[in-house]
Amino acid sequence: MMQDLLNTILNSIRRNQSRFWAFSGLFVLLIGFSLASPNFFQTTNLISILQAASVNGVLAIAATLVIITAGIDLSVGTLMTFCAVIAGVLLTNLGLPMSIGIPGALLAGLLAGALSGFLVAVLNIPPFIATLGMMLVYKGLSLAICGGRPIYFNDTEGFSEISTGSIIGNYLPALPIPNGVLILFLVAIIASFILSRTVLGTFIFAIGSNEEALRLSGVNVNRWKIVVYALAGGICAIAGILLASRINSAQPAIGQGYELDAIAAVVIGGTSLSGGRGTMLGTIIGALIISVVANGLRILSVPQEWQIVVTGSIIIMAVYADQLRRAKP
Repeated sequence: MMQDLLNTILNSIRRNQSRFWAFSGLFVLLIGFSLASPNFFQTTNLISILQAASVNGVLAIAATLVIITAGIDLSVGTLMTFCAVIAGVLLTNLGLPMSIGIPGALLAGLLAGALSGFLVAVLNIPPFIATLGMMLVYKGLSLAICGGRPIYFNDTEGFSEISTGSIIGNYLPALPIPNGVLILFLVAIIASFILSRTVLGTFIFAIGSNEEALRLSGVNVNRWKIVVYALAGGICAIAGILLASRINSAQPAIGQGYELDAIAAVVIGGTSLSGGRGTMLGTIIGALIISVVANGLRILSVPQEWQIVVTGSIIIMAVYADQLRRAKP
């Protein structure tokens, strides 16, 4: 009986080895930084890690949906900024209520994502080139719309509470988990449900596994690709609202570079860059790893340039591990 239990555990680890190693890596990092600095495992610092992971985690969820289809979206960071700027225009410049301004920003993200999907699916522009171009378009539009100046949300009551408030903390003061973290996990749960329980999720994996076979079976692949990119754009808008809420402003030049951390989280979490495989749980673990590494190195007073080196090295190792997994028979 003990042997059967052991075999069951080993088989489970083999089936989920990417998530297993990502979780093991996260655990080792937490223990290592805790031993290296007594300040690391303090409640305020752990909450800071979760808060930092919330924006990158939501962006990584958007990137995961696209990468599973064997695509890539380099515009997630600047699209996030663009949607934050749209929220600023609607809420601050036009003085609209949040019940209109926030859905307006989400709609902007959906439409922008659908445009990227159109470029990839209908015009057959390679995803790397299409989204690289859109990354620059969103960056330019963000700067042009607000004249290169930040838009502040000081007059929008309750906006900062979207990310920094704590519904849980109101009832459990000892556990002041920010709302942004709850939104991250809510988005992850919904995205996981879409992947595992809906027709869209089935087609997302099928497109990444064998797009041509799916097309020959009579499925309108172009339409589903546009839907995937649109959904990813809407999720980027959620990240933009979270970021704008946290800093209480829409900064038009802040988004570029976020896409690298988002894609890193996706790869570290075990999603294959060749498409057809990935989970939201793995992506969340990857986002937490990125956040823990950045926070831990900062606490240890490691210079910023070396933090970037470490993050890049982690990405390379994660991609190499993915190649090894795919090379196995």
